[in-house]
Amino acid sequence: MFELVEKYAGFMGSTDDYSRAGIVLVGAPMDLTVSFRSGTRQGPQQVRRVSYSIEEYSVELNRDLSDYCYFDAGDIIMPFGSVRQSLQRVEQVVAKVLNDGRFPLILGGEHLISLPVIREMVKVYPDLIVVQLDAHADLRDEYMGETCSHATVMRRVAEIIGSRNLYQFGIRSGSREEFDFARANTNIFINEVVSPLQKVLAQLKNRPVYLSLDIDVLDPAYAPGTGSPEPGGCSVLEILKAIYILGELQVVGLDLVEVNPVYDLSERTALLAAKLVREAIISFGLPVNQAGP
Repeated sequence: MFELVEKYAGFMGSTDDYSRAGIVLVGAPMDLTVSFRSGTRQGPQQVRRVSYSIEEYSVELNRDLSDYCYFDAGDIIMPFGSVRQSLQRVEQVVAKVLNDGRFPLILGGEHLISLPVIREMVKVYPDLIVVQLDAHADLRDEYMGETCSHATVMRRVAEIIGSRNLYQFGIRSGSREEFDFARANTNIFINEVVSPLQKVLAQLKNRPVYLSLDIDVLDPAYAPGTGSPEPGGCSVLEILKAIYILGELQVVGLDLVEVNPVYDLSERTALLAAKLVREAIISFGLPVNQAGP
């Protein structure tokens, strides 16, 4: 079914019946363009592994993962050293998920994996809005001579969807040029997430929304296991609230990226990511009795 994917243990509560699933989890363990600390290719498997230590029930939403049918396809097999081929493989797998009418939930891996996912998303949703929760603007036109890296990913995304369709929240790091570009072209909100998200909610309604969540939007006190930690970030409760707010919209896909287990022996970053995945499935998915892909 997924020739480019290898399957390990799935995320807690995932089904083995692809035909019934409304959401498909896919790991994209690419770690080729990170600029500080490598190790994010281990993120997808670590998030899955620790997911079994948390409950399937969400007390905040008063709903349970058992009410949702989601399939964990495993990790895309990435050819070491080839950014181009790795991105192509992500595109191929996401294209299948979308062509089958499923909701893609992608676990990174570095942030560049968002680019091929969004390339496929806009083929199905031409009026797509991208919501980015991140510490970094990721708007460089090039980084050390490379136009495709985790530091340029949102610049490339803006070129695909139109810069005014990019909403950036929690941003607190970037070059002067990046912030000049953002202020002139995108919708950027410095440091905060929930308050500005509530203010622009009306602009996002009745449009398909793709969420790209970089774990470093959170303060390193909560999520130390990431490649480029940036002090002064959001709290866990703020990001959870943002997911609940986005649940009021037509969210059609998401990625959660930059979890780096190498730098968090406590595993709390992966545990947090697993909880965010749980809340996202419950917030954005359809219960089994309503789904029908």
